Amino acid sequence: MLLEVIALDARDAHAAQEGGADRLELVSDMAADGLTPAVATARRVLAATDLPVRAMLRDDAGFAPWSLAHLRAEAIALRDVGVTEFVLGWLTDAGAIDVAACQTVIDELDGCKFTFHRALDNSTDPITAWKDVVALGADTVLAAGSGTGVADGLPVLRKLAALQEADGVTVMAGGGLSAEQVPGLRADGVHSFHVGSAVRPGGWNYPVDAAVVAQWVELVKG
Repeated sequence: MLLEVIALDARDAHAAQEGGADRLELVSDMAADGLTPAVATARRVLAATDLPVRAMLRDDAGFAPWSLAHLRAEAIALRDVGVTEFVLGWLTDAGAIDVAACQTVIDELDGCKFTFHRALDNSTDPITAWKDVVALGADTVLAAGSGTGVADGLPVLRKLAALQEADGVTVMAGGGLSAEQVPGLRADGVHSFHVGSAVRPGGWNYPVDAAVVAQWVELVKG
């Protein structure tokens, strides 16, 4: 069982670790649903925690890249300060996985582990998209099962959970995830969970609360 927490800065990283989280997703600008963090922020986060940190590579709201050259440069800069795990994912205008765009950025990761994020939820066919993501080499897919969140995506999440063992890719449930949904998802074979606003009782303008993270750890692993 794994709990990943969204971190915006070193303070979040410290609180998430104190609460018992297993991994961080480092992003900036949650008003755009998470963009690439600044290199300076990444450096401070890496100094503040010994948890695995997966840095977002995303340069625009939505699921199309603004500049692949810029994304490649950001990947290199983040690797240079010690980031070894990433989060990425883009779609074509037709709603399929943009394999070419993804591969262009993946080529700069030099074998680093990466999560394919919720672009899959917004594809026209998440099951077909899953196959493309597996071929790209992701070790994790962050999914709600629906672009509108876990509540609407439970049937798709169950299908993805049934595929993960054979394909060697972990499905991680997140995107409007509520505590009430965790037991059922665990029963369906989901073993990894992702939270952001759920561990910030005051909302995104407030830091991660270590005590709330601990409650989620107990929920996920208890």
